[in-house]
Amino acid sequence: MTDAATTTPANTEITEPDPRRWFALVVIAIAQLMVVLDASIVNIALPHAAKALSISNANRQWAVTAYTLTFGGFLLLGGRIGDYLGRKRAFLVGLLGFAGASLLGGLSVNQQMLFGARALQGIFGALLAPAALSLISVTFTDSKERAKAFGVYGALSGVGAAIGLIAGGLLTQYVGWRWCLFVNTPMALIAFVLAIPNVRESKVHGHPKYDIPGALTATIGMVAIVYGVSQAANPMHGWSSTNAWPYMAVGAILLAMFFVIESRVKSPLLPLRLITERHRAGAYLTQLLVGLGLFGMFLFMTYYFQNVHLYSAVKSGLLFLPFSLGVIASAIAATRLLPRFGPRPLASMGCLMAAAGLFYLSYITPSSAYISHVMPAMLIMSLGLGMAFVALSSTALFNVEPQDTGAASAVLTTTQQVGGSFGTAIQNTVAVSAGTTFGASWALLHHSKPTAQVLAAASVHGYDQAFRLGALCLLAGSLIFYVFVNVDRHHLGQNDAAPAGH
Repeated sequence: MTDAATTTPANTEITEPDPRRWFALVVIAIAQLMVVLDASIVNIALPHAAKALSISNANRQWAVTAYTLTFGGFLLLGGRIGDYLGRKRAFLVGLLGFAGASLLGGLSVNQQMLFGARALQGIFGALLAPAALSLISVTFTDSKERAKAFGVYGALSGVGAAIGLIAGGLLTQYVGWRWCLFVNTPMALIAFVLAIPNVRESKVHGHPKYDIPGALTATIGMVAIVYGVSQAANPMHGWSSTNAWPYMAVGAILLAMFFVIESRVKSPLLPLRLITERHRAGAYLTQLLVGLGLFGMFLFMTYYFQNVHLYSAVKSGLLFLPFSLGVIASAIAATRLLPRFGPRPLASMGCLMAAAGLFYLSYITPSSAYISHVMPAMLIMSLGLGMAFVALSSTALFNVEPQDTGAASAVLTTTQQVGGSFGTAIQNTVAVSAGTTFGASWALLHHSKPTAQVLAAASVHGYDQAFRLGALCLLAGSLIFYVFVNVDRHHLGQNDAAPAGH
């Protein structure tokens, strides 16, 4: 899967800049584009997929969380595999697997098949993502070049979302929602072919030991918690139901077991030294809270556009564009501001802006105007998040040891995905429960069944409650980063190059 010209032996240090490093960045960018594109496309397609496969409101979040749970649960293992077997090799295998899982998802005949395919996408994405981020870290040895590379990587989140929103709308409306999954296959194959000559292999020498018990306890524990939370959304159950809390309790026990395992095994998936270092811990915790607060917004706004306002898939995608463009512009600006000001003001202010935008969005009604209410909220959120993403990525890899590069990268993405999984499930439960209570109260007061207008108002009321919960998470993230992380621009510039040469 590699050749002599592109492989670095395990025991050899890279002492010269890779002459093909910018070509390698293009390949990594294509892969990142595919992953981000997939997320935004699936969100736009979900209302149509839900109708075709009879997916209920309580279960709709599994189209998102089936992916994010396996992605987050196996990222640590994926990062470790990439470190020892080769980051390029892990990158290539992840591309092929992601393409195959996407093809399977497009062929889904029921919701179980769709959720299973999304889970497979998450597993291969867990191999692909940390390898891509680690390849950037070891390929770009100069701190200024690395800042630019991370800026490109961060900006692609906005580019991919923008392209995905438009492409998802067009494919869903004119071809069918299944093509929103099929489209990953050619992109993955193109990246695979281009990666072979342009990406240089790197890995950590030694005999690998893989923490399978750690990966299983973490993933099963998170699945159990999310399943319990999703059961609480059922009006017949609720938070105190035996269909809900026992699963959450078992999940919490399994996650506690995961940390016990990590403290005792010789080669842990999560070296505890990574999360005990103050600055990195602050970045990880902030990323977790960003995921908790943000992910549900995309799900609910998609339903708000398509089910409340009855907009087409294409129009719904276009209405998300200000958010994507804001992330792009902000991330580009952040790459120039980061060496000058350091990560602390960028991430703290960015999360605060995102919290303010989401709180403003929590006052939407079924008749809210897009120009005066929705778009300003999206712009404020996106401008803040672009700054935060660049600063968080840089801080998470600050002064990391070469052998921990893959694990540190994986933990950063894991915290976002785990936060997104829990956040989407909890916010969906809050939204469904609040909407159900709203509708039931109206029916009791008026002694009649809720009309279509009342049901729309009930849904939006539920979204508003979820948004306010998300805004609190983002506000907490801003405060935590400000308190925990005091890395200034001078220290960042000196230590950020520590992994160079490996």
